[in-house]
Amino acid sequence: MARQSSQTPSDNWLTNLPQPFLDYLGGRRMEEVECIIPDLVGLSRGKAMPAYKFDPADTVFLPISIFYQTISGEYVNMEIENQWLEADVVLTPDLSTATAVPWVSDVTMQVICDMQTRDGDLLTIAPRNVLRRVLDLYAKQGWKPVVAPELEFYLTKPNTDPNEAIEAPIGRSGRRGASRQVYSMAAVDEYGPVIDTIYDFAKEQGLKIDTVIQEGGTGQIEINLMHGDPLKLADQVFYFKRTIREAALANGVFATFMAKPIRDEPGSAMHIHQSVLDIDTGENIFSASDGSPTEAFLHFIGGTQKYLLQVMPLVAPYVNSYRRITVDGQSAPSNLEWASDNRTTGLRVPPSPPSARRVENRVGGIDCNPYLAIAASLAVGYLGMMKKISPRPEVKVEVWETEYPLPASLLGALNAFDGAGDIRAVLGEEFCKLYGDIKRAENEEYQREISPWERQHLLLNV
Repeated sequence: MARQSSQTPSDNWLTNLPQPFLDYLGGRRMEEVECIIPDLVGLSRGKAMPAYKFDPADTVFLPISIFYQTISGEYVNMEIENQWLEADVVLTPDLSTATAVPWVSDVTMQVICDMQTRDGDLLTIAPRNVLRRVLDLYAKQGWKPVVAPELEFYLTKPNTDPNEAIEAPIGRSGRRGASRQVYSMAAVDEYGPVIDTIYDFAKEQGLKIDTVIQEGGTGQIEINLMHGDPLKLADQVFYFKRTIREAALANGVFATFMAKPIRDEPGSAMHIHQSVLDIDTGENIFSASDGSPTEAFLHFIGGTQKYLLQVMPLVAPYVNSYRRITVDGQSAPSNLEWASDNRTTGLRVPPSPPSARRVENRVGGIDCNPYLAIAASLAVGYLGMMKKISPRPEVKVEVWETEYPLPASLLGALNAFDGAGDIRAVLGEEFCKLYGDIKRAENEEYQREISPWERQHLLLNV
């Protein structure tokens, strides 16, 4: 294990851990520590060690090549100087993120690490640092963004054969749930043991849930999180995805965050509610003193309409993501029009008092990396406010067709991303180049596959 002591070990780090973890520890001896980072996908990678070997003053290394892989694990050759030297990068534990791992038998702590180069600079391709870069731009203007994500996912029967269709699990009634039971409490209760386990795991980790509802699909659940700091909320989504998967497995089912896991059922989104506060006053800059919308509010929408089309690979990152975005609805808008309290638009302004005026970005799928999706969603609004971009007029009707549709495929989205000079400057060109190369490699890999549909309908019919 590549570790070295960089300074005198700190003796009091245990007392500086978040209170929820100290409550979970309850005087017991900690057995293991997981030092983890979110990769490009948004999954956790890192190193586990016995608790007696962990000290935040120590240095832990990981090879930078963890960012050179596609979702299938294939490594991608890119125009990176000395790419395969696989230089080490430094992991620095952020103790404010320390939390329990309640699904394992040993008393274990997981902690998210920041990533730096060996020279001490933030690693620009690390997703957490991409979001931090955007937040720093807001801070320079005296602004503090606030977000609240909504997490949709499916509970499914364990799927051990990729050639088999995904099915809803058996609920407590002994039957498979029926779809189109949105907001049904009976449908939530059908999978009550899984929901109860999610609650238990979340409580032990100090993760707060706002609401839980049944969504429109068979076995589809939505968990809404409390609003707050974007980096902390991205950390929570990162933790929640792992938590939900483990809670499902503990009850003999799968939880999937595919954007469109089941044909003819609604896709799963990660809607992002966004507002911006003045750092000095704490006031919402989207509302004037008389309660009316401000120019900043309209410019945030205008920037989103102009630039979100160029960063679709960050909010819809896979070929499957574009199966969710359909003109005929199924709860996923295919447009970037905006309106108050209108769920057919990609940008919705929910009913609220002026102090809570916000923009709900309904475009992204739950398959996104939360750090990158939140960074992209805030970056486009930032550019709108900086460049004072006026939005198109608010729509007053249902929107099924639009002059400015979302891309229909990952390839189309990547082509737009390649030429997005303004947004790439905000997110960082080094990151954007790497991310685009990885996504093109994934798309090419997918294009080599022959699907069951092709075998079914083309084998003997053409």
